[in-house]
Amino acid sequence: MLLNPFCPFSPAKVLALKATVLLLLTLLIKARVQIVAGSAIGIVLLLLQTLVFLAISGGLVLAAGGAALYALQQRRSAAA
Repeated sequence: MLLNPFCPFSPAKVLALKATVLLLLTLLIKARVQIVAGSAIGIVLLLLQTLVFLAISGGLVLAAGGAALYALQQRRSAAA
């Protein structure tokens, strides 16, 4: 007669172990989904940050060009 390896365990303990494994598997899948979603959100935020940086640097270039043009006009009017 073969011994049942689950003999020391009651059916309630086996069901609790199965429920625990199912819960941990569900949490693992949820964490994986959150990582993927977090990566997508991170990429969107990186793109937004890059666009804001380019807009601000373009504005600074325009402001510096306008200041240089204004200074050049001031020199020409003072020399004339």
